[in-house]
Amino acid sequence: MPNVPESAVAFYGSIAAGGRCTTANPLYTARELALQLTDSGASVLLTVPAFIEVAREAARATGCELLVLGEADGAVPFAAVLGDPDAAPAVEIDPASGVAALPYSSGTTGFPKGVMLSHHNLVANAVQMDASFRVSDEETMIAVLPLLLSVIMGLGLRSGATLVTMPRIDLAQYLQLSERYHVTRAYVVPPIALALSTDPVVTRHDLSSLRAIYCAAAPLGPELEEACAQRIGCPVIQAYGMTELSPASHVTPLGAAAKPGTVGRLLPDTEARLVDPVTGEDVAPGERGEVWIRGPQVMLGYLNSPAATAAMLDGDGWLRTGDIGIVDSDGWLYIVDRVKEPIKYKGFQVAPAELEAILITHPDVADCAVIGIPDPEAGELPKACAVSASDGIDPEAVIAFVAAQVAPHKRIRQIELIDEIPRSPSGKILRRLLHHRTPVA
Repeated sequence: MPNVPESAVAFYGSIAAGGRCTTANPLYTARELALQLTDSGASVLLTVPAFIEVAREAARATGCELLVLGEADGAVPFAAVLGDPDAAPAVEIDPASGVAALPYSSGTTGFPKGVMLSHHNLVANAVQMDASFRVSDEETMIAVLPLLLSVIMGLGLRSGATLVTMPRIDLAQYLQLSERYHVTRAYVVPPIALALSTDPVVTRHDLSSLRAIYCAAAPLGPELEEACAQRIGCPVIQAYGMTELSPASHVTPLGAAAKPGTVGRLLPDTEARLVDPVTGEDVAPGERGEVWIRGPQVMLGYLNSPAATAAMLDGDGWLRTGDIGIVDSDGWLYIVDRVKEPIKYKGFQVAPAELEAILITHPDVADCAVIGIPDPEAGELPKACAVSASDGIDPEAVIAFVAAQVAPHKRIRQIELIDEIPRSPSGKILRRLLHHRTPVA
């Protein structure tokens, strides 16, 4: 379901009763949703009337009980399952090992996997973030990013701040709500920061109550960061993390003299290394290396995926982020590249392997690979490189074939026909060669 106040009730109620909560994009198709419900072992699916048809199909395929906010045929009203707080079940929870949240992420490679976040992970990261930019009960924030996958809900409710929920990203509504409720802090992704910097409609609204804009999900260039700060009249503060980090490891502390283009400094009780992805050795100061993180916010592992967990976490608790960074002499981190595969579309992850698995089932596709191509508004767009299995491929037909099976943010925007998909001796797709090849006419 989209961001609504009941999201917090469902999430915290479920985990207080000893359960775990897995979050799903409301734009998922029934196929995508059913795959996640099956993998996570979900027993209950909560939705809203607008998405009841897809939810009903997925629930029927997986045996989940269907709950709905309001009323809908074949679903139990959410209000009917709300119990008496004074008669809450007595459950034993181990904060360190008990899984509270199970969001799905592609990690550095492959299909989406359930990220096991413990109660300790979530509480620790909220405390870490609050130490860097303390949130008071006088603050007001808009939950425009996915509520359960951001720090907004945990940090905001912990501090007693006011949260205004938005069901979807809409710039006009976002600006209206910011002005009406005198929003003090904005949590955005680069496409929203771009709109705040350039869209003429922004000048029609009074945003003077904003004290800071926090941007994450992808690095923000120093030019755009400065343009946004000057236009809105408040600092633009970058942060860094990923779902597997609950979700943050770096942030620019409020009030600190930030350096343009940096994603911040380490949160308290967090360690970082920069490692050569080829040799596995730490790089020299000032050199590029893959960012490795260790701290109380690092996930327990991937559900049902011991091999993926071992590839992401080493025996000493270091998490390989898949991002290439540089740390300056003052400890500020700059993200300059990445070695991981997932495509970032407006802050959402798109797993190339998932799209490739669908593409290869098209009768005209003999082989394929999916990469991300730069886009000024979305960050990246999914592009397919395909080898024809016949006399030719109708790109529009193949694009439509994939679009019918995935959520809108996963749709392939371009198809390029090539003679061969470059692979390593082990069969792994060499995506870097596809990124750097010269496109055919």
